Amino acid sequence: MRELYTQQLMTMKTRLIQMGAMCEDAISCSVKGMLNGDAELLKKVESTEMDINQMEREIERLCMRLLLMQQPVASDLRSVSSALKIISDLERIGDQAYDIAEIAKHLKYSEFAGKVHIQDMAAAAVHMVTDSVEAFVKQDLELAQNVLKEDDTVDQLFNKVRADLIHMIRAQEEDVEMVLDLLMIAKYLERIGDHAENVAEWVVYLLTGEHV
Repeated sequence: MRELYTQQLMTMKTRLIQMGAMCEDAISCSVKGMLNGDAELLKKVESTEMDINQMEREIERLCMRLLLMQQPVASDLRSVSSALKIISDLERIGDQAYDIAEIAKHLKYSEFAGKVHIQDMAAAAVHMVTDSVEAFVKQDLELAQNVLKEDDTVDQLFNKVRADLIHMIRAQEEDVEMVLDLLMIAKYLERIGDHAENVAEWVVYLLTGEHV
């Protein structure tokens, strides 16, 4: 029975890694698709987002089986309960990557997106997602705490994007509708960083019993 329990815990962690990788792919495809005007990449985000939703349901069912049939205690109980919280944040990351792709499909003059720091924001957000999931799987408290610090980088980049876009409007370089679309995309990336930060906070809870 204990061997089965350990196997199910490992399966849960493996699925969570896969879900995190899907989120990373969705973010990357949405931003690359926007910058390159690549309709196929943007279309891929929709199917990836559906896969993320399916993986959330699978992990949720696995966690419920662990809770109801194995009745974990102490650190194992925190591990399962943290996983349930984490997949909720990962699912929201998938939603926001999809929202970015939907805006990018109709974005005018997408080549101008390269003038601002959106690509840097996307890279920072993906890095946060990767590290937060890895911190959970490896139960690495230091890595989780580093993710909490990385959110400041995403916030600073958002402020740079906003400043760039305000300058564009004042200089009348681009039309306002396009600038607002880019600002919304930047806001979604900032939210992705917030969700990755939430994941890291649940890792801290898992390892210390304290929620940040």
